[in-house]
Amino acid sequence: MFKDNELKGKTILVTGGGTGLGKSMTKYFMELGANLIICSRKQDVLDATVKELQEATGGNIIGIACDVRKPIEVENVIAKGIEEYGEINGLVNNAAGNFISPTERLSPKAFDVIVDIVLKGSYNCTLLMGKYWIEKKIPANILNIVTTYSWTGSGFVVPSAIAKAGVLTLTRSLAAEWAKYKIRSNAIAPGPFPTQGAFSRLFPEGLKEKLDPLNRIPLKRYGVHQELANLAAYLMSDFSAYVNGEVVTIDGGEWIYNAGEFTGLDAIPSEMWDMIEKQVRGKK
Repeated sequence: MFKDNELKGKTILVTGGGTGLGKSMTKYFMELGANLIICSRKQDVLDATVKELQEATGGNIIGIACDVRKPIEVENVIAKGIEEYGEINGLVNNAAGNFISPTERLSPKAFDVIVDIVLKGSYNCTLLMGKYWIEKKIPANILNIVTTYSWTGSGFVVPSAIAKAGVLTLTRSLAAEWAKYKIRSNAIAPGPFPTQGAFSRLFPEGLKEKLDPLNRIPLKRYGVHQELANLAAYLMSDFSAYVNGEVVTIDGGEWIYNAGEFTGLDAIPSEMWDMIEKQVRGKK
């Protein structure tokens, strides 16, 4: 999408950056010249990603194990990132957890696991980075990865819906409050982008056969990771300097298609419309 070095001079922290969409965004940020800090709970996964992306891009990256639910571990990541690169300019809150279940089957602990990673993890990272940026007077950029059911809600993923709704509210609230410090806050709401982790848990093979996600997407395809990375790079770059407090949906039209009361009429073959039109007009 961009020329080389459009993110040169920026240092970006990506949570959940060792796998999936976090890894894809990280790679593109590096290709555009940014210094990267990635964190997740498994150091071996981070080490493998660091090695792979260094070889692929020739860029700068470090991986630091961190449980974003624990502020002291987040502080450690920030401190090591500053030690390595001098300062940090951007944060991508991407770490998440999710699974499908009837809500009545869940325990309070199951709720806690998801809400703590998604919501508590996001506000831990955002708050601690924000304190640093404000104290040091560093212009900065926050990008939160949410979901389209952040504003609609959704059954069977209720802990995630609650947590993502909180992250979306955090995005908009800080866009208003921290703009005076030259800190922007935006979000991306992705539709289905296949990954080995989250996507396979949400659409296991047996369920995928009965409830094909492609039937819900007007474009009849899944998202490509580079498409999301393009959008993320734009929102983390100075090209989007006037975008603040926005959530950008990238889902092939999925949520709006399924929100429409009559979009199910897609299933009617064209030859039936003559008959339907006569019935509507009251003709026999």
